[in-house]
Amino acid sequence: QVQLVESGGGLVPPGGSLRLSCAASGSIFSIYVMGWYRQAPGKQRELVATITNTGYINYADSVKGRFTISKDDAKNTVYLQIDNLKPEDAAVYYCKRTVGAYDYWGQGIRGTVSS
Repeated sequence: QVQLVESGGGLVPPGGSLRLSCAASGSIFSIYVMGWYRQAPGKQRELVATITNTGYINYADSVKGRFTISKDDAKNTVYLQIDNLKPEDAAVYYCKRTVGAYDYWGQGIRGTVSS
């Protein structure tokens, strides 16, 4: 089992920045894919970005240039830096760790964009 805990959400004005963290614990394997997803009110959960244990990164087209995913394997933590926040970025952000055929999800953390 893998446990994921997100942190770093909150209320940020438009144009501001947010840095989300996702710390993994439990059965940590060295081969994985970590991803950030988000779900806005009334919308389906969507992929934001993924990073593999080898460092391969993929972004959704809608966030390229403003979102940066990174990892610190020593801390078993993945980060999502969000810059130039827009109102449409307001959502609950979830991290997911995929190990083989298994997906593990965090509980989600809310990011609110408001002046």
